[in-house]
Amino acid sequence: MASEYADAADGETAALTLKILIAGGFGVGKTTLVGAVSEIRPLRTEEPLSEAGRPVDDTESVGEKATTTVAMDFGRITIRSDLFLYLFGTPGQDRYWFLWDDLARGAIGAVVLADTRRLADCFSAIDFFEHRRIPFVVAVNCFTDADRYGPQDIAHALDLDQGTPVVLCDARERASGKEVLIRLVEYAGRMHTARLLDSVG
Repeated sequence: MASEYADAADGETAALTLKILIAGGFGVGKTTLVGAVSEIRPLRTEEPLSEAGRPVDDTESVGEKATTTVAMDFGRITIRSDLFLYLFGTPGQDRYWFLWDDLARGAIGAVVLADTRRLADCFSAIDFFEHRRIPFVVAVNCFTDADRYGPQDIAHALDLDQGTPVVLCDARERASGKEVLIRLVEYAGRMHTARLLDSVG
């Protein structure tokens, strides 16, 4: 499983950091999810939506959205004194995709946030992680005015590989966001173990 060790003084245990990406389409709730679960004040790189961006940013389903992430969001969760979870929220628009490869380097897995009102917006993120063999879960952010569908229906609509977890969530709620991350870590652990066994088999 990919990880990074921080430098430690003599006699101290090096800290282990695990990296997770929060991805998905424009305005799906990535910044909200990072902010909800992070124990620190999250680093945000949001800027106001501009008139120049309106022709390329589809704001029809997110009419109240006034800002957009232009680089990344960053949050942290302490699992124990020597184990930290780093969360990196990716920008949603296609023009910022050149950042994704760098953000994905070393990640143990990813959360692909989805909105049932515009499900096709997460296809590109799913393709990105599938082609790089990065384990991911799909977390459906249940907006109040969106139609509700079961996880199996979502998995079928997205043509996900069998076994890819689909979780219903509320990105504003800390407990809901933590459940998504738990499902991802469990799934990523199983996937990395299976690949390791295949490589030595």
